[in-house]
Amino acid sequence: MRASTSPPPDGVSRALRLEVPIVVLLGERQMRTAEVLAWVPGAIIELPKSADAELELLANNKPIGLGQAVKVGENFGVRITFVGDAQDRLNALGEQAA
Repeated sequence: MRASTSPPPDGVSRALRLEVPIVVLLGERQMRTAEVLAWVPGAIIELPKSADAELELLANNKPIGLGQAVKVGENFGVRITFVGDAQDRLNALGEQAA
């Protein structure tokens, strides 16, 4: 018996065509406003995270996976090491997918 290959429902099909920004979170740090206002080009902000620690991947500001920073030629990239299941990733998109 063959599995059905019917197309997904129209709403799901539209959601799958959406383009969403993916954010790679390097780290977070709380700072006083005065510190932020004192920034100048060339300033370095130290993050409380090891350089080889896993990076969080966010869609719609919700975690959907993890990865490691890699160098790709002269660019940075992310090697994905974990992703949640498809339903969790779709849920992370929230109202954008509706």
